[in-house]
Amino acid sequence: MKAITRATSGIGAETARVLAKRGVRIVIPARNLRKAEEVKEKILRESPRAEILVLEIDLSSFTSISRFCSEFLSLGLPLNILINNAGVFSQKMEFSEEKMEMTFATNYLGHYLLTELLLEKMIETAAETGVQGRIINVSSVIHSWVNKETFCFNKMLSPKIYNGTRAYAQSKLANILHAKEMARQLKARNARVTINAVHPGIVKTGIVRAHKGFITGMTFASADSLYFIASKLLKTISQGASTTCYAALSPQVEGVSGKYFADCNERACSALANDEREARKLWKQTRVMIQRRLGQ
Repeated sequence: MKAITRATSGIGAETARVLAKRGVRIVIPARNLRKAEEVKEKILRESPRAEILVLEIDLSSFTSISRFCSEFLSLGLPLNILINNAGVFSQKMEFSEEKMEMTFATNYLGHYLLTELLLEKMIETAAETGVQGRIINVSSVIHSWVNKETFCFNKMLSPKIYNGTRAYAQSKLANILHAKEMARQLKARNARVTINAVHPGIVKTGIVRAHKGFITGMTFASADSLYFIASKLLKTISQGASTTCYAALSPQVEGVSGKYFADCNERACSALANDEREARKLWKQTRVMIQRRLGQ
């Protein structure tokens, strides 16, 4: 069984379609169940024998994530692949029900908690089946826009001054640091589970269409002409999903962990994304905060 967050549109839906076509059983955790069922029906029309399970989740809510994991684990199903694909990008500052900035809560914190709660099932599945488990964090090349001085955990939870592009970039840097630290921990445990981060490319998805300035890295008042020029360089959704599918299925990635991929090849990430101490610090800060919130 493979779980793909935000498989209701864009790269996630295309990834689900490709994996289902390859005979992979899919679970789609989704906030919008109607859209998830529509994606499921579309996949089944192309691959009638596909096995697809839809379960409700809101990745900005710790309560919802915990409920989803309890529901999934109660089914007793194996879990080989977890694709942390969901991503939001907001022009204005919004907060989750736990009163944390929404972009950071959804793109990083939600996936951190989801991975923690499903990790033992993945390790167990790998041990029982002999098939290596794989976790894929969908990141972005704009993680490299973040410098160490602005990458502060508490400020990302509740920024005093908000910039949507910066918040998104910080969350994507956190996705890579999460992969780096988890890879180290999994290796120390001799677990047959790997974790890598991928950059899908700048893809023609709802995020890009809704925020023209995001493509160019300029202000949100970017000119339509610049958007038009930049849009010609965008990848299609199928092209964007290719690196995720490669990291999830390719024999060439067997045993590879803690790496960053783009265009179906291993790539260098920023110096900050490669900082082991920063990765460990972020992981510990996140764990302490989540444990405190769930304990309450």
